[in-house]
Amino acid sequence: MTAKKPKLAVWKFASCDGCQLTLLNCEDELLAVAELIQIANFPEASREVLPGPYDLSLVEGSITTPHDQARIQEVRRQSKYLVTIGACATAGGIQALRNFKDVQNFIDVVYAHPEYIDTLATSTAIADHVKVDFELRGCPINKQQLLEVINAFLHERKPAISTASVCVECKQRGTPCLMVTQGVPCLGPVTQAGCGAICPAYNRGCYGCYGPMESPNPESLSDWLLDRGMMKEDWLRLMRTYNANATPFKAESQRHE
Repeated sequence: MTAKKPKLAVWKFASCDGCQLTLLNCEDELLAVAELIQIANFPEASREVLPGPYDLSLVEGSITTPHDQARIQEVRRQSKYLVTIGACATAGGIQALRNFKDVQNFIDVVYAHPEYIDTLATSTAIADHVKVDFELRGCPINKQQLLEVINAFLHERKPAISTASVCVECKQRGTPCLMVTQGVPCLGPVTQAGCGAICPAYNRGCYGCYGPMESPNPESLSDWLLDRGMMKEDWLRLMRTYNANATPFKAESQRHE
């Protein structure tokens, strides 16, 4: 008797679809994955949707509306394991910049009929609403890390994803520290590895796409940069990008408001 394949579902909430596209960009590797699992629900790739429950759900995007606030509860009920992918799902994404302002003011200015808009005052991570089994960081995520996470949950083991800082990746590829050698502001010391330290390799400081590393110290980094002439407003903007609502980055940015 042929063994039944585990069922994979991919869900979208408030996001740009970039992390879902990372799965499609796996190309040859995706064919190997498809031999081991049944892609049961993935609207980005197929119109065929098979009913749950699902063995593994990958969730992209943040919660920004009452409708999605209810929908994520149903996704959780249908999923044996739920993994969030990308900065939107793990920290609220770039749209979490709304969390620092009055959303109603934006609605009144932008929309001719604001009474039709049904939204929440905040953009929040999936883990703020339901139990999450693993968070895969990035904007977008790393496809090799995604494959590792899928493989890990198929075999019921912990994913081997580094929680070190981007600085480790700079050292691995032989990139000199931009802050030390050129005085370029960089979030590498407080950002989780995963991107391969691409920006520093091209003489651009890290923007924090992968969110805060394990046990970051943004206060020390800000003091170091501000003592060397960085403007407080520039540091605030650097903190408030893709992972503005991640707790360590949020607390540090609010410290300088």
